[in-house]
Amino acid sequence: MTKPENRGPQQADTRFKPGQSGNPDGRPKGARHRTTVAIEALLDGEGMALTRKAIELAKAGDMVALRLCLDRILPPRKDRPITFGLPEIKSPEQAAATISTVLSAVAVGELTPGEASEIAKLVDTYLRGVEVNELTERLERLEQELSK
Repeated sequence: MTKPENRGPQQADTRFKPGQSGNPDGRPKGARHRTTVAIEALLDGEGMALTRKAIELAKAGDMVALRLCLDRILPPRKDRPITFGLPEIKSPEQAAATISTVLSAVAVGELTPGEASEIAKLVDTYLRGVEVNELTERLERLEQELSK
């Protein structure tokens, strides 16, 4: 007879193994939590009545209802177009000068730091594209010279 393996007092044989997920594929796409499904079932068909009640409460001076209604009518803007002239960028030096211009605009209050950050990301993305294009051209020239 063989001796059973000593697993210790807390390592009982279970269906869950350390390091193994019980559901390696995760939740199926489109699956919703049962609470969400239950709430939707309760509210199904009541949207119009609830909306009307919220509007009535808002008109009666309920500030929470008013805020709720206004947020639906005119949600807070996440982004807005800005007018800011940027010079054409074709080299890293020009990109550095552009970023300097953006920083100056933040310093005088022409741009917010968030707007400047987004512009800097655009400049960086554009510069990377220019650099990749230059590297591709250089590589093609080198390959042509080596093949001669």
